[in-house]
Amino acid sequence: MRRFLFTAVAAIWIATAWAQRFTLDDLLNGEFSPRGTGTMVSSEDGLSFYQADPQQTAVIKYSYATGEAVDTLFDARKARNCTFSSFQDFMVSPDENRVLLCREREQVYRHSFRADYYYCDVRRNMVRRLSEQPSKQMIPTFSPDGRMVAYVMDNDIWLTKFDFDTESRVTKDGEMNRLINGATDWVYEEEFGVTRLLEFSPDNRLLAFVCSDESAVKEFSFQTFDRQLYPGFHRFKYPKAGEANSAVECRVFDIEARTVRTLQVPLEAGDYIPRIKFTHDPDQLAVMTLNRDQNRFDMYFASPRTTVSRLVLREESRYYVDSEWLHSIRFLKDRFVCVSEKDGYSHIYVYGLSGTLQRQLTSGNCDVTALLAVDEQTETVFYEVADESPLRRNIYKVNLNRGTPQKLSQKSGYNSATFGRQGKFFVNRWSDADTPAVITLHDGGGKLLRVLEDNQDIGMKVASAHFPRREYITVTAADGVTRLNGWILKPYDFDPTRRYPVVMIQYGGPNSQQVLDRYGADWYYALLNEGFAVACVDGRGTGARGEEFRKSGYMNLGIMESDDQIAAARHLASLPYIDGNAIGIWGWSYGGYNVLMSMSRGNGIFRAGVAIAPVTDWRFYDTVYSERFMRTPQQNGGGYERASAIALAGRLEGNLLLVHGMADDNVHFQHSVEYTRALIEAGKHFDMFFFPDRDHFIRGGNARKYLYGKVIDHFKRNLKPA
Repeated sequence: MRRFLFTAVAAIWIATAWAQRFTLDDLLNGEFSPRGTGTMVSSEDGLSFYQADPQQTAVIKYSYATGEAVDTLFDARKARNCTFSSFQDFMVSPDENRVLLCREREQVYRHSFRADYYYCDVRRNMVRRLSEQPSKQMIPTFSPDGRMVAYVMDNDIWLTKFDFDTESRVTKDGEMNRLINGATDWVYEEEFGVTRLLEFSPDNRLLAFVCSDESAVKEFSFQTFDRQLYPGFHRFKYPKAGEANSAVECRVFDIEARTVRTLQVPLEAGDYIPRIKFTHDPDQLAVMTLNRDQNRFDMYFASPRTTVSRLVLREESRYYVDSEWLHSIRFLKDRFVCVSEKDGYSHIYVYGLSGTLQRQLTSGNCDVTALLAVDEQTETVFYEVADESPLRRNIYKVNLNRGTPQKLSQKSGYNSATFGRQGKFFVNRWSDADTPAVITLHDGGGKLLRVLEDNQDIGMKVASAHFPRREYITVTAADGVTRLNGWILKPYDFDPTRRYPVVMIQYGGPNSQQVLDRYGADWYYALLNEGFAVACVDGRGTGARGEEFRKSGYMNLGIMESDDQIAAARHLASLPYIDGNAIGIWGWSYGGYNVLMSMSRGNGIFRAGVAIAPVTDWRFYDTVYSERFMRTPQQNGGGYERASAIALAGRLEGNLLLVHGMADDNVHFQHSVEYTRALIEAGKHFDMFFFPDRDHFIRGGNARKYLYGKVIDHFKRNLKPA
């Protein structure tokens, strides 16, 4: 009896100890997050990589093949004239004779930043400032021979020649919120993922760049408080749907003659130049354009000498051309490789430099999801593909001529790879739903060379915490035919005879995916401690299931996506262990928008919801994203009205928590302000919370912990019985 009592007490103590060591803090502080390997920057020949030491004081060169350090290119403790002890980032010139060191970074938007740059002359082991000007620099770019670097200061391009120790100004018309040379405006950075439109020619004689005239773009501003007695304002150019874009043109600077020419590339008002790239021929600059509707992609070869351009490739779509694939185009000496959706799935194609199609390298009812590298010497293309399932990824290689794919990844789950130059070596990151990331190094043939990080200790923590396994499910879409992928997590104390509240986690935007066979331990695992089930379903319009599936919401955003979340909620309500009267839904950004649409169109199926930084009307959002999927409000007024959460505010049902950062430069606080106005007019009661001076990601300080604590409390108050 005494032994039984001791055992029972011990069991209670163990259960309590387990519960205490698994908290929201643990999830947010990275207790269950796998480690990475640090940034590995490939050398020009692809045989070595550069990496900063853990203290960010030195740049060390390692051999891919052996993992051994072979050289130290920079060491702050030993370099002459070095006035700093550490750096934030680095770049190595192609010839390895110079290292650029980045300090005092100042973030501009999501990706862009300006900083103080220094360079170390490796041969002399001497450090000096890159520029003697008072302004910080952006997007430094080495020439192919490593003897020059171009960069942007205050919207103008500058050029430093190392051999002559000179700095000169290339352009003189740059002006904040008016004209940008070489760098990009807000919408290019956010929606095309590009911050630099500045390229040296392969013979080092020319510098091509895009000039963006923002004069006609309207300015957006939001108030910044920052604990000031008199708050200020942040102002920047932001083109909203149907409004004017920057006017762009491509120019070329002749470095020796110091002249600038404008290339004759056909463009209409509002068109885009998301990428420029020299081919191997210095007289062939590839200028890639999208029309404003984004359903036509043109690639021109422009001559910097004559300024004349010729059309080499045109892709048209009855929906839109996915601009992500423009960044995958790789130029070889006599051809180029690109990805197209022309057969209904994204696959790899080879073209001659004249624009003649030579062959389709990949095929089948599956999507290539990334073109990773090309080894021109062995004529090999490396790529990532969702061949096994939309939930999984594998790495393959294929010969440019024979076209027989060979699988390189070895484990089923989610594989992603980062290749060194020329595809000689690659780092593979693999995980599945139950296993934290295992990071391995391979040669170009797929042979395992060594394990860089196995995260075994994280796996042991996950096992000891008894993380529930994701149960993968399929759900019938609102059309009654399409099968959707999903997963469900049951609460830790799951009892099949009980009925539990459930919170649906979703994003739902075009070509996104939340349902993957990949490890993750996000904030919502804390809900499982509170007696909730958590579920996620990828509706129609999400990724890796072919062009028709992912573009099926074209011109009608929000309708199909919310219909599918409603159908998924009804499916969950039919399960014996789910309380159909206690279903919640959560989402951020597009996911927040989907929350509002689902709660307004779901006829009360959702008892509670949390929308964080939601789009509430696509007229308030930027040109590139909104018009890619909806065209302009002038072209598709009915679609914009149907897609407006504000227009549907009077139909909102359920207990809503609306959250927004007041310094959100992406989905502006305006979205929630106007939605609030519509709810008040409709007599709809709701809760709202704002974060002062926080951007779209609501991070920094105690913000994330406070946010998720509030989200969990909202669901506890509105979904769990008293």
